Amino acid sequence: DITRTIAMGTPTFEMKDAFTRVLKGMIAVSMARFPKGVAGRDLDALARFPLWQAGYDFDHGTGHGVGSFLCVHEGPQRISRASMVPLIKGMILSNEPGYYREGEFGIRIENLIAVQTAPQMGDDRPMLSFETLTYTPIDRRLIIADMLTPDERDWLNRYHLQVHEKLADFVSSDAATWLS
Repeated sequence: DITRTIAMGTPTFEMKDAFTRVLKGMIAVSMARFPKGVAGRDLDALARFPLWQAGYDFDHGTGHGVGSFLCVHEGPQRISRASMVPLIKGMILSNEPGYYREGEFGIRIENLIAVQTAPQMGDDRPMLSFETLTYTPIDRRLIIADMLTPDERDWLNRYHLQVHEKLADFVSSDAATWLS
C-alpha cells in the first residue's frame, strides 16, 4: 500500500506549502520514538500538527494496519484519533497523512512502517520506533526546503539514499540516472 503525489504541470506556492506540511507530518511519524503502551491515537497528532498550524486538516486516519493476510485496512492497529490499541513490535501500519482541496488539488504521501524496538537511551525506559518498509522517491519539486528542519532534511536525504541503494540495480539505466 503506497501513495505518492507527483507534480503535473507547474505547482503553485500554495500547493507546495500544503505538500511540504503533509511531508513534515509523514516524517514526524516516521521518526517517532515512543514508550511501550502508546496507542495510535497518541501519534496521530504528529502527522496533523504541521497542517493544523496553517488551519488545514484531513478527514481520515493517519494510518491503518496491514496484517497477516497483507490486506489493506486490516486491524486492530491503526494511527487514528479513534485507535485505543497499543502498538507492539512487529505490527505493520501505513503512514499516510494528506490534504485535499475540493476541485483544486489533493496530496497524500504514504509509506508502510513496522513497529520495532528502539535503541536504549535515557533512563532505559522500553521504547518503540518505526522502520520504514516502502522505498519510493518523493517528488522534490513539490517541497519547500526552507520549511524543513535540519532533522527533517536529514531524514529525507537518508530516505532517498536508501531508495537509490535498494532500487538502482533493479531499474533501467535511465531510471537509475533519474534516481541518482
